[in-house]
Amino acid sequence: MERKRNGRERPKNSTFNNTPSLIAKNTVFFYYIGMQEYIRARSDDQKEERLNQIKDATADLFENNPYNEITLTTIAEKLGWSRANLYKYVTTKEEIILEIAKDKMTAYYSALLAAFPEENNYSSEVIAEVWAGIINAHQTYMRYVSYLNPIIETNVTVERLAVFKKQYYDLAYALCDNLTKMLNLSKDAAYKLQLDILFFGSSSAICCYKNPLVQAALEKINIQMPKLDFYKDMKEFILMRILWSVK
Repeated sequence: MERKRNGRERPKNSTFNNTPSLIAKNTVFFYYIGMQEYIRARSDDQKEERLNQIKDATADLFENNPYNEITLTTIAEKLGWSRANLYKYVTTKEEIILEIAKDKMTAYYSALLAAFPEENNYSSEVIAEVWAGIINAHQTYMRYVSYLNPIIETNVTVERLAVFKKQYYDLAYALCDNLTKMLNLSKDAAYKLQLDILFFGSSSAICCYKNPLVQAALEKINIQMPKLDFYKDMKEFILMRILWSVK
């Protein structure tokens, strides 16, 4: 019992005494329920919105963190969700990254197709300059390519991978059709050309010397690597590769 106030005793655990606490708890409870309703998609549009939120959060983590530090837990935390809510949409981080890679791949090849229309007579030098500029603008996609074969494509369902591969080949083959006419190449030679450029760009974009840990190791042994110029290196490689193909 509490001390008397105005001649009356009030029980310590009375409803009156705990009203502010109950209000706070109820507020938190109903806020939580509201958040659950928001996170749980009820329509196709809501589901697409949630997936876009997941991709945005994961892309930001990919840009600013080592790959091995990105987990479903860190993605959920960045979204302010629980892992259980995240599992309603994806089961591995690679599924998310594959979707991001597909978006960036589409943007990259669409830029190439727009820059190199079927009917043009660009010189090899102009093609190399324009192509290098496009790759330079899509360095992030080049980084995703570095993870596709060894990691991402081995941790997704065959259904998701089939959708991704179809999109890739549709775009790559469309580019190859234009390259065959531009450079008078066979379709196989055109495909190999664009693939070599893609792989060189991806390896350059994720060059190990950009890794802070590698930089620290090189400083420790007094090794200084030459500065890299991504655009310049890509332009020189693309021109060399084109000239080799058309000789």
